[in-house]
Amino acid sequence: MTTTDWSEACDCHVHVYEPGYPLAPTATFQPPHAPASAYREVQRALGIGRVVVVQPTGYGFDNRCTLAAIAELGAGARGVAVIRPDTPEAELHRLHAAGIRGVRYMMLPGGVLPWDGLEETAARIAPLGWHINLQLDGRTLPEHEQRLRQLPGRLVIDHVAKFLGPVTVADEAFASLRRLLDAGHCWIKLSAPYESSRSGPPHYADVAALVRELARAHPERGLWASNWPHPNVLPRPSDGDLLEWARGLMGAESAQRRILVDNPAALYGF
Repeated sequence: MTTTDWSEACDCHVHVYEPGYPLAPTATFQPPHAPASAYREVQRALGIGRVVVVQPTGYGFDNRCTLAAIAELGAGARGVAVIRPDTPEAELHRLHAAGIRGVRYMMLPGGVLPWDGLEETAARIAPLGWHINLQLDGRTLPEHEQRLRQLPGRLVIDHVAKFLGPVTVADEAFASLRRLLDAGHCWIKLSAPYESSRSGPPHYADVAALVRELARAHPERGLWASNWPHPNVLPRPSDGDLLEWARGLMGAESAQRRILVDNPAALYGF
């Protein structure tokens, strides 16, 4: 990254896939081989010591692979699980002790939790300090904004809101995202520009304009993630290039440290 020590920086969204864990019937693709040991090499190359393992859609409600990855990656690892609405309280506490700090709601193909259970789950996990991790087409944010503002506890939105169509900083969908950030309980991952960019690599100019504005106006609400191992993306992007791309848009080192170190430390309990 630079000569600055970024060992406490956090990659807030990776997936781990290991042999021996069966895919759920709802899986939409065959995942790549991406064991925790391979991600450890990515960490070493990037010089960052913290990571959040997010439950892949392909494993549905079976969090065993994610939990094993957290255990293997050690004290610098946390996780986001997918749980059933009727998960017993004792199981929530077991997951917390294992490093889980959020519940994933994927509102795109492969997701298994519907909108109608969102409020109940948010209320159940709020006392643990967990967050709802939400992935959706950001163009729909205006229609969901009010209910998201009223959620108990914390909310994290994936991948620059993943606007699956052209959006500029002047559009209402982006304004809706900014209002959620201003409300004080929402964070945004400045990550995976290839998921929604129309202009493409290496600069992802359309998404870069959104990231630059979010980092400028809401540095206290930003997180960074690699989205390793970049499922279904070919050619696979360079994790180092993605990190440098994001850092270049964050501005001053103080803003970079806030987004890469301080915000995730507070949110995930490092």
